[in-house]
Amino acid sequence: MKITLPDGSIKEFPGPVTARQVAESIGAGLARAAVGAKVDGELADLDRPIERDARVAIVTRPRKGTPLGEQNSDALYLLRHSTAHVMAEAIQRLWPDAQLAYGPPLDNGFYYDIALDSPISADDFPRIEAEMTKIVEENRPFTRYELPAETGLEKLQAEGNKYKVDNAQRALKAGAERLSWYVTGRDGQWEDLCMGPHVPSTGAIGAFKVTSVASSHWHGDVTSDRFQRVYGTAFFSQEDLDTYLKQLDEARQRDHRVLGQKLQLFTIDEQVGQGLILWKPRGAMVRTVLQGFLQEELLKRGYDMVFTPHIGKIDLYKTSGHYPYYADSQFPPIQMRDSDEQYLLKPMNCPHHIKIFASQPHSYRDLPVRLAEFGTVYRFEQSGELTGMTRVRGFTQDDAHIFCTVDQVKEEFRSTIQLVQFVVKTFGFADVRVRLGLRDPDSSKYTGDSAVWDRAESELRQVLQELGMEFTEEPGEAAFYGPKTDFMTKDVIGRKWQLGTVQLDYNLPERFQIEYIGPDNRPHRPVMIHRAPFGSMERFMGILIEHYAGAFPLWLAPEQVRVLPISEKFLNYGQSVVAALRGAGLRATLDESPERVQAKIRAAQEEKVPYMLIVGGKDEAAGNVSPRCRTRGDMGAMPLAGFIDRALREVASRGAQTLG
Repeated sequence: MKITLPDGSIKEFPGPVTARQVAESIGAGLARAAVGAKVDGELADLDRPIERDARVAIVTRPRKGTPLGEQNSDALYLLRHSTAHVMAEAIQRLWPDAQLAYGPPLDNGFYYDIALDSPISADDFPRIEAEMTKIVEENRPFTRYELPAETGLEKLQAEGNKYKVDNAQRALKAGAERLSWYVTGRDGQWEDLCMGPHVPSTGAIGAFKVTSVASSHWHGDVTSDRFQRVYGTAFFSQEDLDTYLKQLDEARQRDHRVLGQKLQLFTIDEQVGQGLILWKPRGAMVRTVLQGFLQEELLKRGYDMVFTPHIGKIDLYKTSGHYPYYADSQFPPIQMRDSDEQYLLKPMNCPHHIKIFASQPHSYRDLPVRLAEFGTVYRFEQSGELTGMTRVRGFTQDDAHIFCTVDQVKEEFRSTIQLVQFVVKTFGFADVRVRLGLRDPDSSKYTGDSAVWDRAESELRQVLQELGMEFTEEPGEAAFYGPKTDFMTKDVIGRKWQLGTVQLDYNLPERFQIEYIGPDNRPHRPVMIHRAPFGSMERFMGILIEHYAGAFPLWLAPEQVRVLPISEKFLNYGQSVVAALRGAGLRATLDESPERVQAKIRAAQEEKVPYMLIVGGKDEAAGNVSPRCRTRGDMGAMPLAGFIDRALREVASRGAQTLG
């Protein structure tokens, strides 16, 4: 049997082999560090037999000192999936009546949905963790066994956990022929219906923490059974866990949902609907500045702005492929009363932009045509997946579609990447990396000819290499119509975010049969590039709130300057200062409250106002103001005109001097 390793070398074995044995054949150090494997791209247990020729990559625990953001996601997946089992067993030890439903790993931890009449609270976390510690110290192996699907279903029905029965029935409906369990220990001490995979044993779990508990519902349906969803996280070392918890504490203080309410930026109202953002005046001002910033840059780069409706006939999205490709994530069709026509809340802007392009003839001399829109689209996200501004049901994309010739593809793609780089640099995001999403050749998800896909992927790869950008290739992450590049950045506390995306598309122009007239006077098919540097205004705003901890730099701040008269006697002078500031284009307000000036300063600080101008008798007599910076404190008296000039220069630089 032949095992192909990541470097292309081949190892031969006389018969079936495990990934552990493959690792041991390479070296003892690799075997000690191994926690799992990837077999033909699929994550697998270290001791699961490999019974055919395969490509095998050993998944190892991170080396000591590896930054959290650079640790192998597959290793963490295995660890957290395994720790979810350990937590579930610990909870059943403490609450024997607990019925388990579902316990997946997450990007930053894991959770388990549990049906239990007794409420679990934060006071119980130490008890749960103590039981988990016992299980980890026992170093019991995770052992897999399988049963024929019908036999396994009968076993679950006899045990009486209706949630596991439902999980099994869904697997059978999806075509599963066998069901699998994982036993923690060799003697059947504890087991769970699970597809796996897992780390070799509980002893591989280095450090863990039960972090929170929330309510949830079976399959996200609020009319179904209610669960307690217990969250936790795990790392391979206590040092990594401590680093993460410190980061988590900082993240809590920056939570955009809390700061957004406190700073009066946005709200979500139950009567309006979950996942639908109401932008309040202060938040709307930030959004307006963001949109103006990007639109100004787009106009410089030769884009034309367009507007399209919020709905369209369903046939439009059937032609594009968005319906039925993403039917489950779209709102139900709208049936017209007076005809058989159906409409759909717009899931994507691209079909509308294609129709604008197709509305008039184009010559090759007209290309590239760059159409941009801040267009609102709608997706039906499950209730349990909604998160403030970062996961919503209605959002506005900073969308654009470039229609170009084949020869223009690389230059246009290069230009869009440079635009995204400009955007992330402006907002102070660091360590920009690119994820190149490619097609999975074995999946039926993707539309179009494989030769066209190969060409598109090669073109994106070449541009990234020519720009000297660090990137990773991820098969299966392409859009259904073409490969894409997603831009991953770190915020000021080291968390990773996906911001802009650029997608190359040879398929939608074909589906819509759009054309331009080439130099040979014959029709040709243009190529499309989809791009969105912000991604969506809602999600980008949520990220910015957390990145800046609500303390926006001067050019973005909804209120840039607040004038604070030291007493009512100087209100008139304060009003004239505000008028001058507004006349210069600065967003300024006057605090007319009867509070003492220290209370006014404290209120402005809490509301993250970048500059406070304290005005009293001496200031009025000299035409001065006494500025106080949110981050640097008192700046000393200066002429009003001097402060205005200084503030305008800071706005123009889009600097982050007031970042706090």
